[in-house]
Amino acid sequence: MQLGLINSAWAQAGRDTAWGLQKTKALGFDTVDIFADPLDIGVQERQLIRRECERLDLPIVSVCCVATGLIDFNPSVRRFHLDRCKQYLDLVYEFSGRNLLLVLGEYLWNREVIPPAHQWQLAAESCRQLGDYAAELGVQIALELEPFPLSLLNSVDSMVRFLDDTAHPAVQANIDVSHLCLAHVAPQELRRLKGRAIHVHISDCDGKVHGDLPPGRGVVDFAPYLKEIAAMDIDGAVSIELEYSPEPDQIEAWVAEAYTATDKLLREAGLR
Repeated sequence: MQLGLINSAWAQAGRDTAWGLQKTKALGFDTVDIFADPLDIGVQERQLIRRECERLDLPIVSVCCVATGLIDFNPSVRRFHLDRCKQYLDLVYEFSGRNLLLVLGEYLWNREVIPPAHQWQLAAESCRQLGDYAAELGVQIALELEPFPLSLLNSVDSMVRFLDDTAHPAVQANIDVSHLCLAHVAPQELRRLKGRAIHVHISDCDGKVHGDLPPGRGVVDFAPYLKEIAAMDIDGAVSIELEYSPEPDQIEAWVAEAYTATDKLLREAGLR
């Protein structure tokens, strides 16, 4: 598999987008994932990203999107987020990417006011509509499993059930190794997602709270998860997801550390 980086890792560098992409390539990454909202960036920034990645021979695999409004009980809010997600899918297409990494978010009001089954249904209906649009563009949607108690998709069980209920070939799963650890998902459970996972995120954590640390700085036992991922034959990329460095002026070293550690892990697992 290819080794990529979500470009939000450079957010605290205080430099322009092109600088971050150039650093990504210089460190040895094969691909990049883009964290950018099409409603917040203009045509010049979009073209800069596309052209710079082409110049660097740094393919864009995924565009990241958080769309918690897809399960909102207000139809107008859902319509807005459906339209917004379609613009994200347009961006994936414009960047010649493979998938939209989609975060559905959490149940509203502690699952107490609106029946959870209704919120689940709204999410499935929204994803079917987005799946249709993605298929028209020739791209896919990768749903992220989040490790939080109220997340719609916080276990392999819920992911499999949601994919079954959505029943759309363009809507598949993302695997996030750190999130699996935090959600206490055993590596062997990933076998249930064989043929249904199209993208992978990797990072470390302290085993208690969401962290997105460079591998080796936390407690994740990567080898068993990567062994299962290797057996899944995913035709895609493993992308490093990093949160802010505790030393902002050392962000380059932070990303370089993550690259070196992850490259070693992937090679040991026969993934690279």
